[in-house]
Amino acid sequence: MLQTKVYSIDVIKDEARHLVCQGVLCYHQPIYTLCQYIPARDWECVECELEDNDFLLRDRIIDLIGYQDWQED
Repeated sequence: MLQTKVYSIDVIKDEARHLVCQGVLCYHQPIYTLCQYIPARDWECVECELEDNDFLLRDRIIDLIGYQDWQED
């Protein structure tokens, strides 16, 4: 039996931030695009966690992770 991974809102944010940093996703894309990178068996848990934290799947990734301005000194 496959075990479902537990996704807290912090884990979801970290995963989204990682995908944005890799250039796989963009800030302006909707949150539901994360479903392409999270196993289908876990997606329902992710959806519930997002809803519990007042995020809609149509919200943008930037709303989830916030804008980060990384500038070299």
